[in-house]
Amino acid sequence: MLPSSSDPSLLNRELSLLKFNERVLAMAENRSTPLLERLRYLCIVSSNLDEFFEIRISSLKEQLRQTPGLVGVDGYSPGEAFERVQRAAHELVDKQNSLLTNQVLPKLKAEGIALLEPSCWSEELHAWAHAGFHREVMPMLTPIGLDPAHPFPRVYNKSLNFIVALSGQDAFGRSASIAIVQAPRALPRLIKVPPEISGIPHGYILLTALISAFVGELFPGLDAKGVYQWRVTRNSDLFVDEEEITNLRQALQGELSQRNFGAAVRLEIDQYMPADLEAFLQQEFLLQPQDTYRVSGPVNLSRLMQLCNVVDRPELLFPDHRPKMPSPFDTVSDNPEELFAAIAEKDRLLHHPYQSFQPVLNFLTAAAMDPSVVAIKQTIYRTGEDSELMRLLLAAAKAGKEVTVVVELMARFDEQTNINWAAKLEEVGAHVSYGVVGHKTHAKMALVLRREKGGIRRYGHLGTGNYHPRTARLYTDFGLLTADQKLCEDMDKVFSLLTGLGARRPLKLLLQSPFTLHETMVALIKNEVVHARAGKRARIMAKMNSLLEPIIIDALYKASQAGVKIDLIVRGACALRAGVPGLSENIRVRSVIGRFLEHSRVFYFYNDGAENVYLSSADWMDRNFFRRVEISFPVLDKALKKRVINEAFTYALRDNQLAWRALPNGDYSKIKSRGKAFNLHEYLVQQLGS
Repeated sequence: MLPSSSDPSLLNRELSLLKFNERVLAMAENRSTPLLERLRYLCIVSSNLDEFFEIRISSLKEQLRQTPGLVGVDGYSPGEAFERVQRAAHELVDKQNSLLTNQVLPKLKAEGIALLEPSCWSEELHAWAHAGFHREVMPMLTPIGLDPAHPFPRVYNKSLNFIVALSGQDAFGRSASIAIVQAPRALPRLIKVPPEISGIPHGYILLTALISAFVGELFPGLDAKGVYQWRVTRNSDLFVDEEEITNLRQALQGELSQRNFGAAVRLEIDQYMPADLEAFLQQEFLLQPQDTYRVSGPVNLSRLMQLCNVVDRPELLFPDHRPKMPSPFDTVSDNPEELFAAIAEKDRLLHHPYQSFQPVLNFLTAAAMDPSVVAIKQTIYRTGEDSELMRLLLAAAKAGKEVTVVVELMARFDEQTNINWAAKLEEVGAHVSYGVVGHKTHAKMALVLRREKGGIRRYGHLGTGNYHPRTARLYTDFGLLTADQKLCEDMDKVFSLLTGLGARRPLKLLLQSPFTLHETMVALIKNEVVHARAGKRARIMAKMNSLLEPIIIDALYKASQAGVKIDLIVRGACALRAGVPGLSENIRVRSVIGRFLEHSRVFYFYNDGAENVYLSSADWMDRNFFRRVEISFPVLDKALKKRVINEAFTYALRDNQLAWRALPNGDYSKIKSRGKAFNLHEYLVQQLGS
């Protein structure tokens, strides 16, 4: 039976994202998750929600303003979607607050790790905190009493603030009512208390608690009747007029300076804040009651992530995992000749974080140091502020090699970092390009040109994840080191298109957005339909972060109706309804949430036994297909293809510890363990990383 008009075939994106965060929160609920890791998952949800409000809720509010009557593909008008999303977000935050205050913090306290509230301070601790407040904090604070001469201050996005209810008259005879205190960013949010003073091994005071305890001293002679923490979240999406700009970097730098002062979209307040102060802040930021979230812990819960890193209690964390250096790189010397020879021998597959990211760094180190290497070409989307990879590119350029780097300046929330790296690269003579305006360069490629006997030979690295060594220890991604002539020539053509001008040249093996990736994926899905209708075995498996693009989803529905068996492993947002009779009864959707962040994109088509396997930088989303430069590359070596099928699909479909099953209505059900427990992440750590 097909969904009715009131039950459309596509699910709401924002609601699906909140469902994903519910699954992350379930890791914090799970008593078998190590205690500090439970806190980490709470912090991850908080960080995810920050971006959700900054980007998705901001977009939804803009739709509500511009097209209030337009019904989306999910069957909701912007108003209906906004109401449902806000309701779901409030339920999620309430659950998060309860979990923090009723379970995680009490259990941490029992382990000697505590956030020390002023109500339980001893006299000695009170004196220590008071001295620290006067020495380190009070000189940094600028209280602002609100009156006609002191308007409401300009408030940074997600900054920590306090509203203070006052009574009495000041030195000028002015009646005091309300004051605002802003916590400078330079102040630490978590303050370690010496064990001999706190009485426990790991005692901490939140900056929130310290300011709240002594805020009255900022207003001598007045009565501070109450002090309450709050913060406001703002629209953080950047707008750059692609038709008007002449220099993307300059335009983006101008826009970044205003990001922290966009329109307010969410207000978080202390759970005990009186209604009149809540209404005052709502009016100031033009927000409604449904935009306001009361919290029982710190308003910026993600700040507690620091505890997971500074408390030396390894038994309260996941067991330490040191990724293995895979063969043959574990025996290859520092001699670049040996490394390039190993890649020339045959393609080399890497699966992070189970296998080390070091071979990629060694590949680029060899390229930077080897006198036979004449050029390096690289795409950069996210790499971090302290990047060994970027230092290698700088060294290569200083050594006189032709270094070409396509830096994506519009990588959300990494814009300033990428601008800084672009400037450093230009200073040492590297060729820096910002790709194609209007199409983010999200492809993950590194190409090395080496002078060998017979001429120039190309070596390449293609990946599903960013060139970011830190996230390579946390995110699951595939990478391929190759000297395949056709693949490397295709990479060179893509680089030429990104840095220069000209007509699109046909590629032999690579699929590229916005040109061939979408049409090829649709064609491969339709090809399975042809096989199914001919009575042959037909099978599709795909793994990605998000599945939202309507044409792809429609093709999958039609494939299901033709009898194609489809397994989708979608970590986050999924607009496809799985298991609906007559629509998608042959489609199963899973989401795997565990120790590592599932990040790789892998596409499998049985193709009458040929078994086409592609790795990609692209999710199945509108933006990835039509508004980004993405690549998808085939796995050609039979042994490596088998590895990808097993490591991306076979084992994930066996998992009964981390996996969730999508229901037709968009909810998810935890897959129950039947028989022997199988944990995907633990299994691959043992198989590949030990």
